[in-house]
Amino acid sequence: MIHITDAMVEAAVSAADARAVLADAFRQFGQGDAAMQARIRSEAGGVKLSTLGAVIPGQQVLGAKVYSTIKGQFSFVILLFSSVDGRALATFDAGAITSLRTAGCSVIAAKHLARPSSSTLAVFGSGPLGRAHARQLAEAFPLKRVLLVSRSPDPALAAELEAACGIPTRMATATEAATEADIVVTASRSPSALFSGELLKPGCFIAAVGSSLPNTRELDDRAMARASLVAVEWRDQSLREAGDLVLADPEALPAEKIVELGEILAGKARGRSADDEITIYKSVGVGLQDIALAGLAYRRIAGV
Repeated sequence: MIHITDAMVEAAVSAADARAVLADAFRQFGQGDAAMQARIRSEAGGVKLSTLGAVIPGQQVLGAKVYSTIKGQFSFVILLFSSVDGRALATFDAGAITSLRTAGCSVIAAKHLARPSSSTLAVFGSGPLGRAHARQLAEAFPLKRVLLVSRSPDPALAAELEAACGIPTRMATATEAATEADIVVTASRSPSALFSGELLKPGCFIAAVGSSLPNTRELDDRAMARASLVAVEWRDQSLREAGDLVLADPEALPAEKIVELGEILAGKARGRSADDEITIYKSVGVGLQDIALAGLAYRRIAGV
């Protein structure tokens, strides 16, 4: 068994590689050929331990991610096994995998739910998650500008993001960003909605990735009501963890509006069908993503 660091993952796996293996894993899950283990959180004295995992026989791997949360800071480790003979294959630091998989799945969802001609991206949140989304979406769409919304008004944040994704970037207000964007990424830790859903322009796509707690939300009921569909990674986990869904008025978000990403990839559910549709992808992070990417990294690094 080997240990694989974040630096090793970054050197071996590109964003495009990550998206390919993630799409394959979700397609297998949508076909019933893979399984997930829901997140379990335990807490004492303000310290949290969380675990989640997946079994993906089609990629010959299974495993679990374990992480601590202390004062809002996370520390991740993944343990990977072979689904062929059960051997423990590797351990991972998993910070790089977490960043790659979250943005990668948003891009996969966007390919089915966003307009191909989308040119304006709005990013709510200037942290690593928001930056990772800007970089990957800049690879996948013909973006002409990025609007950055941050609690800090420092213009240097926009300059850093522009350098990272290669697209003209400037600071913007929440109202301006929500009104003008073709693609909106919410990667904040806001406990309440970041903007009124009434501001969203017809045809926009939203990737809501900042909240995985049932008592916080980044999108309001109006955004949910205007959306034609809301794609999630896994209904079971999303409906327990995603405050955007848990706190939504059932009239704004009826059950039939929620579809799984794997169902879309497997051809069992539709994606965008009209230019003026508003579509949403709500992510909480699931074990399937971590194990699929860990498997790819292991194969590349171990040369198997």
